[in-house]
Amino acid sequence: MANLTVSHVRPWAGAPVDVVISDGVITALGEPAGGPVTEGTHLDGAGMLALPGFVNAHAHVDKSWWGRPWVSYGGVASTQGRIAHERAERDALGIPSVDGATAVLREFLRHGTTATRSHVDVDLGVGLRGIENVREAVDRLGGAIEVEIVAFPQDGVIRRPGVLDLMDDAAAAGATSIGGLDPAGIDRDPVAQLDALFGIAERRGVGLDIHLHDAAELGGFQIELIIERTLAAGLQGRVTVSHGFALGQLPPSRQADLVDALAEAGIAWATVAPVGSAPLPWRQMAERGVGIGLGTDGIRDLWSPFGDGDLLRVALGFARLHGLRTDEELTAAVRMASTLAAPFVHRPVHDLVVGAPADLVLVDAENVPDALVRTPRRALVVAGGQVIVREGELLV
Repeated sequence: MANLTVSHVRPWAGAPVDVVISDGVITALGEPAGGPVTEGTHLDGAGMLALPGFVNAHAHVDKSWWGRPWVSYGGVASTQGRIAHERAERDALGIPSVDGATAVLREFLRHGTTATRSHVDVDLGVGLRGIENVREAVDRLGGAIEVEIVAFPQDGVIRRPGVLDLMDDAAAAGATSIGGLDPAGIDRDPVAQLDALFGIAERRGVGLDIHLHDAAELGGFQIELIIERTLAAGLQGRVTVSHGFALGQLPPSRQADLVDALAEAGIAWATVAPVGSAPLPWRQMAERGVGIGLGTDGIRDLWSPFGDGDLLRVALGFARLHGLRTDEELTAAVRMASTLAAPFVHRPVHDLVVGAPADLVLVDAENVPDALVRTPRRALVVAGGQVIVREGELLV
């Protein structure tokens, strides 16, 4: 739809307004400008709570078996063990595929996610095929969901000769960012991996998003290396650490020093708030301007059988892990899953305000904390001004 009015909704549980949309952008909040209402361009929001579309800051949409027969968990429960198991089994499951990526993106939309950053495996076995599949899946959905691609070396960088060339090719072909994986734990040469990745990022003008599972001081050491290289390369505001479990495991004084340094370097943080991980110093990070985004990670893939694509449920997990209780804190978790995640998909603004992309989600909830703790059905999802979901049913 080029023009649409969603009437009588409560943005962030505020006073009821009409949201007026033209050409995929919110153009007014309040009473419509006037004129006759044409059938099909007016929707009654019935006083429901309105939130911006959710932004998934860390996903792997290329390698899910969602919608297929159940796949039992196997292999060794370690990072290296999961990599090996995935490499051994993915071909038999047809991973990656356009159908698989489409199925996951449909679940994102059904739950109100309208934009995502997705890491897509790039390795000697699949080349750039996973990226091509994800792009085709986005096209299938008519652009209903925006996907930024991170070319991700899931099997390592330095230890797999030829992967760096593929990463460079992916960046040259339009990947928004390139990824990295445990420079010490996987490649066992953090200096070589980071030098190579930062070199591509500088040369190609792309961002960098590094998975960091290594724990405690080993992880802290690598965070310091990433900070140093970010400053040296002038890539402030273009680097993200994903997972980064080590930060929550370090002593408070060490955390404080790293948070200050992360803020100086403009490095963002993406977390999936997994059960059993150490809480992040999220309040200090927010106060210092370190952006925090929430993500689903993999969904029903060869790493884990869990996940359903509901980012609001991930925000609930973040709230539980970090002991959030007050209305202000619970609302902050929802903002991390939406408005505050705008930089992860390079949006200057993502909110229910004039000039923002027309992405909104309606839920039957009293207020934002109520929506978080109940994670109700998404009654309506609008993405780019198009109605994508009605009463929980996907229309694309």
